[in-house]
Amino acid sequence: MSSAAPWEEAARGAARAPAPPSADAGLRAPGLATVEAEPAPHGSAASGEAVQPGGEVVALPRRQRPVSRSARLETARVRERRRRLAGLAVLVVLALVVGILARGDGDRSVPAGAAERPAPADATEAAARHFLDTYVDPDGRVVRRDQGGDTVSEGQAYALLLAVALDDEATFAQVWSWTQANLQRPDALLSWHWRDGDVRDTSSAADADVDTARALLLAAQRFSEPAYDREGVRVAQAIRELETGEDSGRPVLLAGPWATTPPRTVNPSYFDPRAFAILGEATGDPAWWGDLTEGGYAVVEQLRESGAVLPPDWAQLREVGGARVIGNAGQDGDARYSYDAARLPVRFATACDARGRRIAASWWPVFADVAPAQLSDAYDLDGRPVGASQGPVVMVAAAAAARAAGEEGASEELLDAAEDRDRAAPSYYGAAWVALGRVLLTTDDLGTCPA
Repeated sequence: MSSAAPWEEAARGAARAPAPPSADAGLRAPGLATVEAEPAPHGSAASGEAVQPGGEVVALPRRQRPVSRSARLETARVRERRRRLAGLAVLVVLALVVGILARGDGDRSVPAGAAERPAPADATEAAARHFLDTYVDPDGRVVRRDQGGDTVSEGQAYALLLAVALDDEATFAQVWSWTQANLQRPDALLSWHWRDGDVRDTSSAADADVDTARALLLAAQRFSEPAYDREGVRVAQAIRELETGEDSGRPVLLAGPWATTPPRTVNPSYFDPRAFAILGEATGDPAWWGDLTEGGYAVVEQLRESGAVLPPDWAQLREVGGARVIGNAGQDGDARYSYDAARLPVRFATACDARGRRIAASWWPVFADVAPAQLSDAYDLDGRPVGASQGPVVMVAAAAAARAAGEEGASEELLDAAEDRDRAAPSYYGAAWVALGRVLLTTDDLGTCPA
């Protein structure tokens, strides 16, 4: 592999609260209309006037003006209206106070503007559209605007998945056309890094290849386009042939073709049980892809048995079987759960089988008692925070673990917090996983589990 190995990626980014409601928004009592004064009968003096002998109309001093029945009625109506508005205002204030007290958990406070959040389905669509509108150029290239304007294969795959989720056939076609023309290799896999008009590293990254194959296969069904199906199957077959190895008799997804010789490197966050199930059904060999899922579970559980509470960004397969943790520079020590590994809870939480969801749920205790805004962007493998900032991707990961553990309320809160964080400090990677987290965790828009 070239000197620019995938693990040398720079750390990616973080969130902001939505704007508060406008200051002129007010309360309006339902069913109350403005009270109009009754007009004086035609040909008579108006209230506050008197007719002198001879027919002259003169104004009375204010104290002498008679109060007509209609004026008294109008005054009563206005008083009643004011009373009802005051009562409504009191009820609204009480409701707000009760809502705040009912939360009772000061650590998990609602971010400013949370009351104005759209419904979850609308928020999911908005997050996906935000990523496509912000980071996809008109020609279909996904631009890492916060990282020098380069492009990586994972970004193209993320855009393809989100375009499918939105039923956006035009965007999908544009993104795939650019990807095919600029990144796809003769063996169907994707070169992982493009910059300044050319591919800078032809090595492939298996996660991008898996996501791309999944997106193509789903697009073939969604848009009734057989060409996408052929390409999706072709990429899936290349993954099987070029990006997998065996461990203890089971296939395991490796980091890429460059990782197939000792020491064989794996990135656990590339393991995607739901995607493997979709690829297995499309290629007609669900048993082998099911074994690939089991191989991924085995690696993660072996790493846990070696003392890792959280999964590492990178690991290696031992020659004698099993896996060991490695550091983020491919060396022993300094292993982290950070921007790579944080994708694994999302992938396992959406698994079609209980085993994957159970593993994802086992990570929830690490995050359960931490306020969303206090989650670190990096942890050691014992679950201690070591990062200096808070990024949205780790919040999305915690949301996935919470959902797998049955804590849907906490999951929604964390997804909202992740979106807030990315709005405050926009980043390509943060926006991608805010959108993908919502789509994968709250919808079946990226494929149901095969029957």
